[in-house]
Amino acid sequence: MSAARGSLARRRALLAYALVAPASVLILLIYIGPIIAVIFASLTDYTLVRDGFSFVGLENYTAMFADEAFANALRNTVIYAAFFLPGAFFISLFLALAIQSRKKFRSVLEVLFFLPVTSTLAAMALVWAALMDSRQGVINNTLTSFGLEPVNFLGDPGFVLAALAAISLWSIIGFNMVLFLAGLTAIPRNLYDAAAIDGADHPVDRFFRVTWPMLAPTSVFVAVTTSITAFKLFDTVAVLTKGGPARSSEVFLYLTFLEGFEYFNMGYAAALSVFFLGLIFVFALIQTLLSDRRINS
Repeated sequence: MSAARGSLARRRALLAYALVAPASVLILLIYIGPIIAVIFASLTDYTLVRDGFSFVGLENYTAMFADEAFANALRNTVIYAAFFLPGAFFISLFLALAIQSRKKFRSVLEVLFFLPVTSTLAAMALVWAALMDSRQGVINNTLTSFGLEPVNFLGDPGFVLAALAAISLWSIIGFNMVLFLAGLTAIPRNLYDAAAIDGADHPVDRFFRVTWPMLAPTSVFVAVTTSITAFKLFDTVAVLTKGGPARSSEVFLYLTFLEGFEYFNMGYAAALSVFFLGLIFVFALIQTLLSDRRINS
């Protein structure tokens, strides 16, 4: 009997491995394989303008940290993130709280705010470029109607990153709002009743005593994923500014694109990609650690 059970267990294990194998192979080919290839390429001087390559070790990484363009791109990305992250988090949270409290037209508002998420950002960036045009754009026409000077949003180094952040905010607020709504819906209503008995009957008191603590896991997830999105800025820059004016909007991923497909320095571009992958890993690790701490507490 025990031998039969052992044979049955082995057959079930083999069947499980057979069922998992196709997905595992796909993950290996689509994700793991390219990552390994990029890491290997980052250790070479491979370019697209000559045959062959040589192993150079960490020279690409040494050159990267000494490169002024790398420092400029990283600085621009951080400045962009400073504009983007607070709005993407707090505006989405405010909208979620406002929509959750409504009885009428809640579904309509959810759909309206989520619509930008379903649009193609690269295409809608052209619409935003028309709206922000310094001479004929609706935004500048509105400013001049109030007696203000027109602003060259995409052509002024002092405004371009803020303008790009505004476009990105328009595209992500609806998505984050839905995440916050899901977190708010999962909060037990009896906690608010208990808080009211304890004297926390004002909306502000209920928010800080019940809503905000219970929303912590969702808040961590939104903060981390939004931070990753901030560092992934590429499409609007490629469509609207090409890194200009005067490289003031040349963010990290756009620099990687330039090095690889404009200057053909694939080894150096691979090193930039590995550095970016490391940043993403750090954000994912932070999310995991904070989530685990929240669950254990």
